[in-house]
Amino acid sequence: MPETISAEMSANIWKILVAPGDAVEEETPLIIMESMKMEIPVLADSSGVVVALRVAEGDMVNAGQPLIDINTD
Repeated sequence: MPETISAEMSANIWKILVAPGDAVEEETPLIIMESMKMEIPVLADSSGVVVALRVAEGDMVNAGQPLIDINTD
């Protein structure tokens, strides 16, 4: 079952650093969000493989909105 990582705050998706199929380790930067001229990295909670991106660069997201799915099996 994939783990879904969600936005912790409302922000703009500035840069996506991974693609589906990429293997990631815990604490790997996945996405950089921008809010109020600050860059906020979104990190992997655990090791796994990126299954799906739910956002695109330039998207505005709200707190709690799903960003990325990672298969941690």
